[in-house]
Amino acid sequence: LAGHGVEARAATNMNAVRDTMDVLLEISRILNTGLDRETLSICVRLCEQGINLEALSSVIKELRKVTEALKAAENMTADFLEKF
Repeated sequence: LAGHGVEARAATNMNAVRDTMDVLLEISRILNTGLDRETLSICVRLCEQGINLEALSSVIKELRKVTEALKAAENMTADFLEKF
């Protein structure tokens, strides 16, 4: 019986974590952050570990810029190759 109480508490805790992530994801969507559930979860874990929030934000913004630049370069290359 004692083990069952631990399992019930663990299930309750997991439900609370899931509910919290659902709320955070909805806030993220409202704010149009572009973060998916997995990325948001990673950000939350980093925050829990004490990472500097401004530094995390800067890294995410910089990664987005680099990703956009790479996509633009790929599109330019594909357009160029289509001409030949």
